[in-house]
Amino acid sequence: MRPHTTTKSNKRATTGSRHRLGLALAATLVASCALAGQAQAAPDGTPHRPQAAEPATGPATESAAEPTAGALAAAAPSGLNGPYLYLGWGNPPNAVDLMQETGLTQLTMAFILSDGGCSPAWDGSRPLAGGQDEQTIEAVQAAGGDITPSIGGWSGSKLGEVCSSAAELAGAYQKVIDAYGLKSIDVDIESTEFESEAARQRVVDALKIVKDGNAGIKVYLTFGTTTQGPNANGKDLIQKGAAAGLDVDGWTVMPFDFGDGTTDLAAATRSAVDGLAQTVGAAYGISTDEAYRKSGFSSMNGVTDVQGESVSPADFRSMVDYAKEHHLARVSFWSVNRDRPCTGGGADSCSGVDQQPWEFSKTLAGYTG
Repeated sequence: MRPHTTTKSNKRATTGSRHRLGLALAATLVASCALAGQAQAAPDGTPHRPQAAEPATGPATESAAEPTAGALAAAAPSGLNGPYLYLGWGNPPNAVDLMQETGLTQLTMAFILSDGGCSPAWDGSRPLAGGQDEQTIEAVQAAGGDITPSIGGWSGSKLGEVCSSAAELAGAYQKVIDAYGLKSIDVDIESTEFESEAARQRVVDALKIVKDGNAGIKVYLTFGTTTQGPNANGKDLIQKGAAAGLDVDGWTVMPFDFGDGTTDLAAATRSAVDGLAQTVGAAYGISTDEAYRKSGFSSMNGVTDVQGESVSPADFRSMVDYAKEHHLARVSFWSVNRDRPCTGGGADSCSGVDQQPWEFSKTLAGYTG
């Protein structure tokens, strides 16, 4: 994903990464606040960002079960089923309204970047406190929901590269955790941060410090993939994690934007996660079942950044069924900003495929691991 452009493509090398759009700020949000999304990556494990999708033609034909009305249900494990929501892009929905309408209890909010130094800021420019991002997080928490911030993405200045040491980087992550009393964080490692061996090691070592210093905190690492699993950089990242004794709660791949002619993204997601689980199992010396429970994926709802690729509601239901079969640690998609049928809008406001409003979100709300 990436935010500093209006598209969501990744320019990846092997397979989908995800979100981060232009730094354009969303219109001022009212008290209850809005959500945000992200972009993804390219075929070789490089990330993505929102791109303009073709308007869908014809009426939406598929439906999803209606969630229970009223207050948010008891939240699933933090980070498990939170789609991306990006306040700095397009026309983000009101977070609390969305969660109450769909049954979601958790959201992944994008993106935390460097403010120019080794300090975190939303989109690299908005402070952690006092703005629409904090207001949205507080509103979701007050309603009984949970937020996982996404740190990184395809575009912008990454903390993992700017911070000079693992200790400094851990301190930047800790500022985000402390600002909102978080239960989980997602590091979306893409582009040059993912491609740098030094940055990969720094991120792993920093997360080990965070894990050791915050009882019960969950950490997720999200990165691009090939159709058969992590590329060389992804495998190295996982091996570094195992060598450091880092207990990642969910190694998460982004299986889209392959650019190699792949059109069945449901099948590609299954094979990519199968390859991920094999890599995790071998690196950590754990069983196949345990490895799947430490693995996950983040898809892209609707038309992707690559011509000919798309994820329909039926495709996504198939992916979630696969996740249930293997009890995956995390399932997500980029992004709720796009989770509605097109009426002439672009990739920042609709999916480009026939669907009911919030259909992907309602499907994901039913996933509890």
